[in-house]
Amino acid sequence: MKPKQRQSKIIDLMARDGEATVEALAAAFDVSAETIRRDLAQLAADGALQKVHGGARRLRLHAEGSFQERMNEDAEAKAAIGRKLAAVIEPGDTLFIDTGTTTLACAAELARVGGLTVITNSLRIARVLGEGEGRARVFLLGGSFSADNAQTVGPLVLEQIARFQADHAVLAVAALDAAAGALDADFDEAQVARAMSDRAGNTIVVAQAAKLGRKAAFRVCQLDAIDMLICESLPDAGFRAALETARVEIR
Repeated sequence: MKPKQRQSKIIDLMARDGEATVEALAAAFDVSAETIRRDLAQLAADGALQKVHGGARRLRLHAEGSFQERMNEDAEAKAAIGRKLAAVIEPGDTLFIDTGTTTLACAAELARVGGLTVITNSLRIARVLGEGEGRARVFLLGGSFSADNAQTVGPLVLEQIARFQADHAVLAVAALDAAAGALDADFDEAQVARAMSDRAGNTIVVAQAAKLGRKAAFRVCQLDAIDMLICESLPDAGFRAALETARVEIR
């Protein structure tokens, strides 16, 4: 069995049983304890499980509610983040912006910035920026449509992202963890965010303070792949130290 296949099965076991020892996993897969320890180290680095003494356990992962429910959460914090972002973005910049309630709040502020080119998979963000006083040029990515988030996802979206290059990728996340990095609660959304980050000169994560220290199921990128974190308030000292080590600018 290849390592990736074994690691996938380990994740399935964790989902079913909650935890397992190195010895039990080694016996289950007929491999050495050292092989299992390497597997667990890799899965822990990927944010897929929590490594503990003698084994591992399932992560308690953050799950998101509906888009409308999230729109009503931390509205003032999201507006403050939007104002900070608008102060960073220059007229004429080209931006990727992914789907999220925080990025939607940011779009309302960016709509006043002149001459932007925006590539997004969010119908709501496309409308806000397309109708804004800044007269943004908007490219709406086409793909499989998700009605709740009013977004497009899937292979067609990823293929189209590869046709663009942007100054900045502005990304909303479900969670931001010092070890695992930027994380999303939805597999398709994480893929879109990752693809946008890969095609941008700078990656800007917009996240309210409540998301710092959380974990979610799907990694967008490691902490050191983020160029700037925009938050309504400064992270605590421990998290701030992790960001500084990763050379993430904090706004």
